[in-house]
Amino acid sequence: MSTLEDILAEHPLFSDLDPRYIQLVAACASEVHYNEGDVLFRQDEKANNFYLICEGKIALQIHAPGRGSLTVQTLEDGEILGYSWLIPPHYYRFDGRAVKATHAIVLDGTRLRPICEEDYKLGYQLVSRIASILGRSFDATRHRLLDVYSRLLDVYGSGT
Repeated sequence: MSTLEDILAEHPLFSDLDPRYIQLVAACASEVHYNEGDVLFRQDEKANNFYLICEGKIALQIHAPGRGSLTVQTLEDGEILGYSWLIPPHYYRFDGRAVKATHAIVLDGTRLRPICEEDYKLGYQLVSRIASILGRSFDATRHRLLDVYSRLLDVYGSGT
């Protein structure tokens, strides 16, 4: 049976991280399971947790007045969510909902933040790795927005 340290060491975010840092992170981690439809967190709640998806699918959603919840992004095996634990003021920017049964590792950000502040090398490693993932996510979002906008222009014209 795999330990939390084994699972973390195999996750893409931590795959080549120094084993002593894996131990520090594992001390803040626990395994969780969600059923389809379960809410992991809600927009504007205090962001205390960070998730590594081992198996399953999570939708990041926003509430649109008169339209209900809209899925902004769907995350699957090997991906992360809940980066707001690291970025002040530490509030979730979306709702996180399980689209299907999900097994994840949850990291307690309230325990991990002080460890990162104390050990700058670990803090830098986590920030740079998460920033890289966020950069790719922003690029993907930009491409989706360009696609939506170009389709709107095709339907409604440029407005000039």
